[in-house]
Amino acid sequence: MVSGFSTDIDSGLFTRAGSARAWPFEEARKIIRRYEQSEYPEIVLFQTGYGPSGLPHIGTFGEVVRTSMVRHAFRVLTEDRFKTRLICFSDDMDGLRKIPENIPNWEMMKDHIGKPLTRVPDPFLKMHSSFGAANNARLCAFLDRFGFEYDFISATDYYTTGQFDEILLKMLAAYDKVMKIVLPTLGQERRATYSPFLPISPVSSKILQVPIIARDEKKGTIIYIEPETGEKIETEVTGGQVKCQWKADWAMRWTALGINYEMAGKDLTESFMLSSKICRLLDGIPPENFSYELFLDEDGRKISKSKGNGLTISEWLTYAPSASLSFYMYQKPKTAKRLYFDVIPRAVDGYYVSLASYGGEGWQERINNPVWHIHHGKPPSIKLPISFTMLLNLVSASNAENKKVLWGFISRYAQDVTPETYPDLDNLVTYAIRYFNNFVKPYKKFRIPDVVERETLAAVYKKLAELECNVDGNTIQNALLDIARRVARYQDHNRLSPKGGPGVSILFFQMMYEVLIGQSRGPRFGSFVALYGLDETKQLITDALNRTLVA
Repeated sequence: MVSGFSTDIDSGLFTRAGSARAWPFEEARKIIRRYEQSEYPEIVLFQTGYGPSGLPHIGTFGEVVRTSMVRHAFRVLTEDRFKTRLICFSDDMDGLRKIPENIPNWEMMKDHIGKPLTRVPDPFLKMHSSFGAANNARLCAFLDRFGFEYDFISATDYYTTGQFDEILLKMLAAYDKVMKIVLPTLGQERRATYSPFLPISPVSSKILQVPIIARDEKKGTIIYIEPETGEKIETEVTGGQVKCQWKADWAMRWTALGINYEMAGKDLTESFMLSSKICRLLDGIPPENFSYELFLDEDGRKISKSKGNGLTISEWLTYAPSASLSFYMYQKPKTAKRLYFDVIPRAVDGYYVSLASYGGEGWQERINNPVWHIHHGKPPSIKLPISFTMLLNLVSASNAENKKVLWGFISRYAQDVTPETYPDLDNLVTYAIRYFNNFVKPYKKFRIPDVVERETLAAVYKKLAELECNVDGNTIQNALLDIARRVARYQDHNRLSPKGGPGVSILFFQMMYEVLIGQSRGPRFGSFVALYGLDETKQLITDALNRTLVA
């Protein structure tokens, strides 16, 4: 979809964004500098790539959402004077190298290793013409769900319909020069068989990595030895008869489509440089590039489509709103990110804290706020009275199994707050129950308090009993701190209390969470007590002391 001038870009933003330091603006300026000495193309093209050898994962989403942020920043900085387009390119003509671990009916795919993904049968109930088509459909479905503005391109379509033919013939003419660029980067064994063109066997339908023994530039053909029969085969490099080796393919694609911007993972930095050299050989101009750090699973391994490790998009959306995932992707793209379930609560709260701050910020702060970029300059006006982390602790303490119970606590804590007036909070309640049941409840373990902790809890119980029923969280927090300051174990002599005495160690609140709720940490405890209730918290203390007696 091509985007031209529209009223959703405020012309006044140009002045405000001039000094913005948010990374999407920094990236957009790269494109602007690219054309300081020349005219802009008719359409400025942004591209993201997807290899449909496995199911789309969060890394795929991250590349699209980040590129969309850069595209919007470019539109603002150029006052939307130039048309833009985001291409989501699927390399679905790539060969199936191995069978993904997270798909059904994998046995049926054994005989199709090496074939283009669009010639491999669909293992998903045969709903699509091929495995590549099935994963393309999943990619488009999730992009549509998030409301991305993009154009989908299939490598198979472009190869077979001749839309790459002109550049493929240029590649053939520059064959020796391309080989001179690539061969020094390969091992001895791979050098012996390398060619930028991978013919598709008419015998086995597999993509072949075989030496090219002859070529004819005038005819636009190459000759190779067919592994299945040993005979010489002459084939055209056009019309979908060959697939370019991926680094050459990347360069060919940039040139054929005229791509101006594409980001890629840090692990592809050297490949990007090599492809850029090939692109120039083909009379193309390599796109501006942003190298982002990788996404890692819980064990620190790179997430992979074929392995299915890390989080899937559907898993994240089971436990959190979609905007929280965009917030997670916005944050520090040049820092490696662990992508596991325990990052979700912080991302949710980070998003809503940024959203709440936005309304009170000046324009300079707003355009550097993540939510401005997530919502393309139009974030909703939402300020929640309770954080997601607080909801999780409320579920944990109350063992609530349904929303009605939780809303009973919430309504008592915050008047006029209802599911109808705060639909986002109502959704978070649902997410919190799901998250707790799957990731907190199975690992809850109440610690038995020792003698010092038991005495401290008794003092906390007594203090809570003295407080008024409608006391606020700050008053409760200060009362708890006063108790902790009198216990030597919880004194922090590196800090000073308001009265000049020792401060309070984090060990105190860690003990409260471990003994009363069965978790190692949580939000501000005074605020939690205000939400959960004084009497209910006293019951938690009673239960903890009774567990001590039973033990």
